[in-house]
Amino acid sequence: MGVALTLTRRKMNRTEKNGENNKNNASFPVGKVEILTMYPMTFEEFLSAVNPFLLSAIQECYACNTPLSVPLHEKALELYRTYLYTGGMPKAVSECMEKQDYDYGRIRQNEILALYYADMAKYTTQSEQIKIAAVYDSIPSQLAKESRKFQYSLIGSHARAASYEIGLSWLKSAGLVLRSTKARECKMPLAYYADNLSYKIYMSDVGLLNAKSNAPKNLVLSDRLGGEAKGAMTENYVAQELTANGHAVYYWESAGKAEIDFVIQLGDDIVPIEVKSADNVQSKSLKQFIGKYSPAYSIRVSARNFGFENNIKSVPLYAVFCIR
Repeated sequence: MGVALTLTRRKMNRTEKNGENNKNNASFPVGKVEILTMYPMTFEEFLSAVNPFLLSAIQECYACNTPLSVPLHEKALELYRTYLYTGGMPKAVSECMEKQDYDYGRIRQNEILALYYADMAKYTTQSEQIKIAAVYDSIPSQLAKESRKFQYSLIGSHARAASYEIGLSWLKSAGLVLRSTKARECKMPLAYYADNLSYKIYMSDVGLLNAKSNAPKNLVLSDRLGGEAKGAMTENYVAQELTANGHAVYYWESAGKAEIDFVIQLGDDIVPIEVKSADNVQSKSLKQFIGKYSPAYSIRVSARNFGFENNIKSVPLYAVFCIR
């Protein structure tokens, strides 16, 4: 199940807590291993387990830009909200599904978070551990801002990038966070125009984000979680799905307040992806992006059904996995 989780050495040529350097004891058989990157279960994998018929219908409608029937659309949104709560960690999902009790899933999520903190203590020095944990703890509040750009100042009044960058690097290397970098220009290839000083940080699993934020089960499942929390959760989910599909994710903003949540390379095209947590699809930012770059087409992710109008492909929230 799943294809995420980078098989990587977490103990990388690091000075042990007793002061001895372990660099000479570490070895890696270059050319003799196959490196696999695995992620939490995607929503596609979640659907393949709980409703494979619906999965096939979604894939067909995505390819043809035809709306899913209203009953199936509503069912798919319901399962999407279920996934937002369970996330894609296999143990949490299986506990929820087998026991039909979401509280068991939350227990497993909290256990996973506790193990992450234990790893921070095991594989780093005490000073590094404190900084890594501080960066990780700040992610929900970072995502709740109007601008979700990561700011070290939110970690603490005296936090500086020079002191905390190693913590962020550790989290990314361990596969616990995802990074979306600002694109100065949306031209091919995007990596040439990356502004590496401006970026957003997401948690690797939306279910763990909800657990870490203590998001109430009933509000998430009934779509009554509102405001910044809902937007942050939705954006984190999209980042997770795009990353699992192999996309390097970027975002774009104008000199003013216009911002496109995600920009990716699809074949020979640069495609902007605007994310809406509900069915309100009005956006000046996408119009501004289209006016500046004239993309081959654009994607709008929202609670609305499939469609294609004014060169904008409408993709329901439950179908982000189809963007390949």
